[in-house]
Amino acid sequence: MPYSLKHKRDTRDKILESARRLFNKRGFSEVSIDEVMENAGLTRGGFYRHFRDKDELYAEGVRRFLCADAPKPWQPKTSERMARKPRSQRIVDAYFSRDHFDDRETCCPLIALPSDVMRGSDAVKGAYREVLEKLIDIFLDDLDAPQRRERALALAALCIGGIVAPKCVDDPALADGLRRAAHREALRIGGWNRQPPHARAKDALERIAN
Repeated sequence: MPYSLKHKRDTRDKILESARRLFNKRGFSEVSIDEVMENAGLTRGGFYRHFRDKDELYAEGVRRFLCADAPKPWQPKTSERMARKPRSQRIVDAYFSRDHFDDRETCCPLIALPSDVMRGSDAVKGAYREVLEKLIDIFLDDLDAPQRRERALALAALCIGGIVAPKCVDDPALADGLRRAAHREALRIGGWNRQPPHARAKDALERIAN
């Protein structure tokens, strides 16, 4: 009896999630199709019923980051305090969080994969661009004039570079300083750093705790 459409979708999702985690953790060139399928609990023979090749899998794995059904552990649960923040600020805070910085498997592909994408195919670069443009569009929705688009582009660049650079250094203090400085600058560009004194004091205590 042929598999149902739901079974096919579920199998495809298992392959994509396995690939996304492995690619994030080890990079495109270091992961084989066999490893992706084994990690998903499947056999290699089923791979080509869902994907043409590894490049297509890679591109779809990057796009999977946009899937609302695949939440990330570093994305904070919504609280009353968070609900008062614009969506863009919540994204910026999550990007620069310690949880996201330390997460190798489920971090944003914009951060985990840029060096691989630079050497990748047009399909891979196209998928990366789609995720980047989605991030920029979210910032555009929340920002006011002046220089709205320029600030949205700067925020996207800071979110990516402000985590990639700290991940590349072996000095924890320098890495933490880079991450925090980029976070502060992103909040300034977004216009979200205008807090009352008691809120700034509370945030400072939280930063020390983290």
